[in-house]
Amino acid sequence: MNGRHDEGPHEHGGGLCHDLPVLARRRMIRLMAGASLVPLVGCTSEEKTPASPSPSPSPSSSAACAEIPEETAGPFPGDGSNGVNVPRDSGVVRSDITRSFGDSAGGTAEGIPLTITLTVVDADSGCGAPKKGAAVYLWQCDRDGAYSLYSEGVTDENYLRGVQETDDQGRVTFRSVFPGCYPGRWPHVHFEVYGSLADATAVTSITNTSQLAFPEDVCDAVYATDGYGASVRNLSGLSLESDGIFSDGYDRQLATTRGSTGDGYTATLTVPV
Repeated sequence: MNGRHDEGPHEHGGGLCHDLPVLARRRMIRLMAGASLVPLVGCTSEEKTPASPSPSPSPSSSAACAEIPEETAGPFPGDGSNGVNVPRDSGVVRSDITRSFGDSAGGTAEGIPLTITLTVVDADSGCGAPKKGAAVYLWQCDRDGAYSLYSEGVTDENYLRGVQETDDQGRVTFRSVFPGCYPGRWPHVHFEVYGSLADATAVTSITNTSQLAFPEDVCDAVYATDGYGASVRNLSGLSLESDGIFSDGYDRQLATTRGSTGDGYTATLTVPV
């Protein structure tokens, strides 16, 4: 796994320094891959068509498929790498991550409802084979840009963190809220993929660490609602192209996002591993 730090809402100076080696490594890989990478990028449904539904992977596909880009887990992973170890806690395996659980303060994250569905597939099979029985640990900030367990005011909470085992189609689904935008980072969600649920809850053998991004028009709509005022200001000076993580390419990490501020949103992404 790569570096563990990106820029957070209370660490505005350290993220880019830690992320530069990650970005340099990914650019080196793309240069080495040469022209062969171009057709591979099209394997996932997110490339250049964020408004289109994410199609299920075709079982007949045998073409090579690029893995989801490897990204930093950031300074707030809660996976034991810097002290806090949420995946080991009883109750972390859940679909609804809006509430804190266990010995936490028991708070609930407020915001526009968001349902996140990740489909984990086998890259070596050309994205044609779902990874049944794998697991995903997912975490994100709340609408104020704060990370539970770390940020001031929510250190006694553990909401917006959860683990799910993939089903027969390689899918995991989390009920969440749309994340806020904090200074220096495009709105995103973190996730780690594991080979099994046992690996995830023991936090061993992480196979992939990446991030999911949201389309700009959806962010604009959500941040125009009550409770997201700070996100409007923070987003105004950012773009996917200038973000420290997504600036070298985001097509395979841009979630297909549909819905409305009244009914909530769904975000789907295919995750080749």
